[in-house]
Amino acid sequence: MKIALIGNGAMGKLVTAEARKAGDEIGVIITSTDARLSLDDAVQKLAGHDVAVDFSVGEAVPRNIEACVHARVPLIEGTTGWAKHETESKSIVLRQGGALVYGANFSIGVNVFYRIVKDAASLFSGLKSYAPFIEESHHSRKRDAPSGTALKLQALMEEELKLDVPTSSTRAGYIPGTHRVGFDSEADQILLTHTARSRQGFAAGALMAAHWIVGKSGVYEFSEVIDVLMSDKL
Repeated sequence: MKIALIGNGAMGKLVTAEARKAGDEIGVIITSTDARLSLDDAVQKLAGHDVAVDFSVGEAVPRNIEACVHARVPLIEGTTGWAKHETESKSIVLRQGGALVYGANFSIGVNVFYRIVKDAASLFSGLKSYAPFIEESHHSRKRDAPSGTALKLQALMEEELKLDVPTSSTRAGYIPGTHRVGFDSEADQILLTHTARSRQGFAAGALMAAHWIVGKSGVYEFSEVIDVLMSDKL
């Protein structure tokens, strides 16, 4: 599989290393210095690839999606911070018959964690004595707060609980990505935690989605891809 890489930061380099270990080919690498490229030039660079993987910056996502759609290249969108453009960008993909997999977090473990939290929230939905909350912490270099993962957890919980779930964020030092979901009462507290030991899980998930999306069209959240792949193994 020939992959176009958009963004060559820490995640981009990890995707490159993991892809090569799997026997995939990295074709073009589009970096921040290519931001001045015209749309036509970007499309030309992307053409001929089986799939593109984007771990760049939030403000570049709408243009990256548009370029991939015009190049007829499915896109794995791992960047966060583009929520205000999400509806419009998805519409472009659907109108043009493109293919997009996006997600707040491409870690397979986090996507299993989503399921656990959703089930836990369902169990607590009738227990008003327990107050839900989310705490997330990351290293000081992470730009968005709350994290995309925390916002996804919040949405899942609020759907089940039918109430607002407070979320707090910490950005300091070299803290590994950590998400805590709690249910607190006067008598006790139940705490669910996911801690990312490395970014390797994100790269593995992105590549899994990249292999899955080839030959398909439509817009999918990464959790939907996980659901399909897990169902295939049942």
